Amino acid sequence: MTLAARMEQTRFNAFRWRYELSIPMKLALALGMAVLTGLLAQVRVQLPWSPVPLTSQTLAVLLAGVALGKWWGGISMTLYAALGMAGVPWFQGMNGGLAYMAGPTGGYIIGFILAALFLGYFTDKYVKSRRFMSMLGLMLFASLILVYVPGLLQLGLWLNLVKGEPVSLSSLMTMGAIPFIAGDITKAVAAALIARGVTPQTSFGREADRK
Repeated sequence: MTLAARMEQTRFNAFRWRYELSIPMKLALALGMAVLTGLLAQVRVQLPWSPVPLTSQTLAVLLAGVALGKWWGGISMTLYAALGMAGVPWFQGMNGGLAYMAGPTGGYIIGFILAALFLGYFTDKYVKSRRFMSMLGLMLFASLILVYVPGLLQLGLWLNLVKGEPVSLSSLMTMGAIPFIAGDITKAVAAALIARGVTPQTSFGREADRK
């Protein structure tokens, strides 16, 4: 067996293994990805003109969908949000609690759940989605649409309530989207490269993946 064939077999075995794990083991893996997200949330840069900081946690969100697959990637981010709301201080800046989720960045965390669900579905269902360019496109959509849209909606609502007046679209984009695009593209490229390197290019589920 060639080295390439051995590597593909290893990837296949790893993903088949996680596909067939028991529910408690899948929950443990989901919690592990939630912890990683919390750790990367502490790698942050606060912008002076925005209540939304630059963080590294989107990388963990993208990889959660790939590593855990449909449903469980989303469950991992749901655990991150739920336990954070319950008081676990793993939101950015070592924050936690319901008040944080109601603040300017809570919508992005809701977007994390959507992004992980989306990527997990495509990773498990379609073999072609595991190719680099396909995965990069999916990750860019997840980052720049599924995370940004709920994030900007809540940020706009929060700013409206705090300032007592409507916020213009340009101001909202300047505070909640434009400064993060370059970094999110970079993280998507890195995550897509990792995903291409670790995911098998053959079906690993009980039902054959669609080509």
